[in-house]
Amino acid sequence: MALGDWQHSAMTRPSVPAFATVPVTLIAVAVAAVLTALSGRYGYHRDELYFRVAADHLAWGYTDQPPLTPLLAKISMTLFGDTPMGLRVVATLSAACTVVVVALIARELGAERNAQILAAACTALAGFVLGTGHLVSTATFDLLAWMVIAFFALRLLRTDDPRWWIPLGLTTGIALENKYLVVLPLAALLIAVLITGPRSILKTWYLPAGIAVAAVIAAPNVIWQATHDWPQLTVAGGISEDDGTENRIMFVPLQLAQLSPFLVPVWIAGFRRLWRTPALRWSRPVALSYPILCIIVLATGGKSYYALPLLLVLVAAGTQPTLDWLSRGRQAVRRTVFAAAAVLTAVTSAAFTLPVLPESAVNLVLPVNAEQGEQIGWPELTATVTSVWHQLPAEDRDRAVVFAGNYGQAGALAKYGGDLPTVYSGHMSYADWPPPTDAHTGPVVFVTQERVPQYESHFGTCTDAARVDNGQRVDNEERGTHVLLCTGPTKPWSALWPDLRRYY
Repeated sequence: MALGDWQHSAMTRPSVPAFATVPVTLIAVAVAAVLTALSGRYGYHRDELYFRVAADHLAWGYTDQPPLTPLLAKISMTLFGDTPMGLRVVATLSAACTVVVVALIARELGAERNAQILAAACTALAGFVLGTGHLVSTATFDLLAWMVIAFFALRLLRTDDPRWWIPLGLTTGIALENKYLVVLPLAALLIAVLITGPRSILKTWYLPAGIAVAAVIAAPNVIWQATHDWPQLTVAGGISEDDGTENRIMFVPLQLAQLSPFLVPVWIAGFRRLWRTPALRWSRPVALSYPILCIIVLATGGKSYYALPLLLVLVAAGTQPTLDWLSRGRQAVRRTVFAAAAVLTAVTSAAFTLPVLPESAVNLVLPVNAEQGEQIGWPELTATVTSVWHQLPAEDRDRAVVFAGNYGQAGALAKYGGDLPTVYSGHMSYADWPPPTDAHTGPVVFVTQERVPQYESHFGTCTDAARVDNGQRVDNEERGTHVLLCTGPTKPWSALWPDLRRYY
C-alpha cells in the first residue's frame, strides 16, 4: 500500500502510557524557580522596554506584531509590579508550561515514565527555552503555542479523531494574535501530510470548522493590519532584505547551537525513530515537518530560531531511544558520558541565555546570544540623555523635543527618564502614537546609534553633545550611541512625522 494511501482506524491506534505527573511538574517548578531567581539581574531587554510602553497603548494590532504580548505584559506588570521581575512572571510561567507540554508530546509518542521525565529535563536545559523564558518576547509565547499545536496535531494523527481539529484551530487562532509565524509549521505539516499521508484526516468538515475558529479569533488583528496597510508585511520584508543572507549563512550553526549542541544526538535519534519505527508510522508527517520548515525559512531569509520549536518535538521523540541506548552494553561508560553532556548542557545554556555572568563578562557570550547585551546599559543611556537635556536653556525646554532613533532607546527614556518630557520616536509602533505638537518648534535632543545626515536633516543643524557609555564595556547595540543637539524641526511636526517613520 502506498504511503499516501495508508489509513489507520481509531481501533488500531496505540494507547499512551501513564503520564509522569509528579516528576514532570517538579522539573517545571524548578525551571520557574531558577528563572524567577535570575529575573531581576541585568535589566530590561530593549523589546521589553517597548512592550512596557505598548502596554499603555493597547490596541488590536501594532506595526510589528499582533496584540497578545503587550497585553500579557500589561497583565503581568499590573499583578506583579513594573519591574523586570514583575514583567517576566508571564514568561516564566510560559517556560514552565512548555516543559510540561513537551513531556506530554513524548508521552503521545509512546515514551514511558522515565523517557517523559528525560524529555522534561532536556527541555528545562535547552538554551532556547531558558532564553525565551527569561525575557518577555513574542517568541516566548510562540514557543508554547507551537508545542501545544504539535501536541494536538500528534493526538489527531494518533487517534484519527477529526474532532482534534477544533482545539488545533483554537490554539492557532490565539497564536496568531501573538505572532504570524505559526502559519509556517502548519504549512510544513500540511505539506508533510500530503506527501506521507494520512490524507484521510483532511477529508472531514472538522478541518474547515477548525480553520473557522482560528479565523474568528485572529480576525481583529487581521482587520487592524488590513486597515493600516499591512505594516507587518513591510517589517518582515525589511528583515528579510537586511538580514536574509546572514540568516541563511548562520542557519545551520545556530540550529545546532541555540537549542544546545549536546541535544543534537537526542533530536537526531528522535527523527530516526519517528521515520523508521513501524508502530510510529502515523507520526511521520511531524518528523518530515522539520526539514520542510527549514526549507521554508531558508527560502524566505527568516531567522534561525523560526524552526527551533519543532526540534523540541524531535527531542521528545528521541528520549526513549536515548534511554534504550543507555541501558545497553557498557552502561557505566554511557551513563557517565550522558551525565557529563547533561552538565555541560546546563552550564552552557545558563551561561549563554541567562544573566549568570557578571555584566563585565557578557561580551564572552554575545557572538552566540546578542540578546544578553541588550539588557545592559539603559540607565546609563538615560543619564547621558538627561544630562544633554539639562544643557538646554530653561526657556527653550517647553518647545524642545527628545526624539529617539529606536524603540529601545525611547522605552528606556520613558522608564528611567524622570526628568525628561514625553519621549518620541518614529520607530515601529512609536510612530503611531501621538507625535509632538506643532507648537514644539524648539531644539531637538536626538538619540541615534549612528549618524545619518539624511535623517538628521529633518532637525536642522545637529552637533554631537555626548556619547553613551554603558560603564561595563559591553559591546551591545547602544554602546557609543550619539546624543545630538539639533536646532529644531525643519517643518511642523505634523508634516514631518511621515518622513520619520521607520519599519526596521
